[in-house]
Amino acid sequence: MRETGLPIIVRLDGKPVILVGEGEAADAKRRLLERAGAIPVPESDPARLAIVALEDGDEAARIAAALKAAGKLVNVVDRPELCDFTLPAIVDRSPVLIAVATGGASAGLAAALRQRLEGLLPQALGPLATALAAARGAMRERFPDGRARRNAISDALGEGGALDPFGRIDAGSVDRWLANEQGARLPRLVRIDLVSAEPDALTLRAARMLAQADRVYHRPGVPPAILDRARADAIRIACAAPPADPGEGLSVDLAMRGR
Repeated sequence: MRETGLPIIVRLDGKPVILVGEGEAADAKRRLLERAGAIPVPESDPARLAIVALEDGDEAARIAAALKAAGKLVNVVDRPELCDFTLPAIVDRSPVLIAVATGGASAGLAAALRQRLEGLLPQALGPLATALAAARGAMRERFPDGRARRNAISDALGEGGALDPFGRIDAGSVDRWLANEQGARLPRLVRIDLVSAEPDALTLRAARMLAQADRVYHRPGVPPAILDRARADAIRIACAAPPADPGEGLSVDLAMRGR
């Protein structure tokens, strides 16, 4: 059984969520729900989500079982084995939300990672996301082809790009990018020699290149776990030698070192 599930964002604005419990833990969950726009309600409410924050383990298990029997999805604070869902630590750059989850293994670890990310992620992420949303129509007009549009956005948001989230961006950055974007993308081939079959052994540069690549050429022996680090719509091409003509945009050529 997987310890983690499928991360989703649930829109709770104006919707009821059952909250059972009193004290510090319940107060923390109440603040979290209210910040998301939810309305905390008692156990008798027909809401579909429920959070149980009780110190008494037996009582928490009893109430959780009753709520589940009524068809609710239940979170039980500090008891991951009783949870249908868990609540991640959140970095809020609205409308950008970054969630850190451990499947209930360690709330402290999730909180520590969130604190580190808070210091790394610029406040401009939210306004950038809002500007990109507002520019959807203009982007479709500028790049009618879906793949060309995705490629252009990927290039702009990449390291050193016109919309690099960690670069100097402001309210007019998206409009300036659309006005100056030239369209055609020059071919670029990046060779990466892997020293390990473990994805966690990837260098930051290798991980970044895979996340941005339009296509991934790979030799025999490159494990699927490494290929899974590439963006989902990147084309995977098995080959015995580096490509002579990699094609427009960014291509990554993967091989195990010494092979």
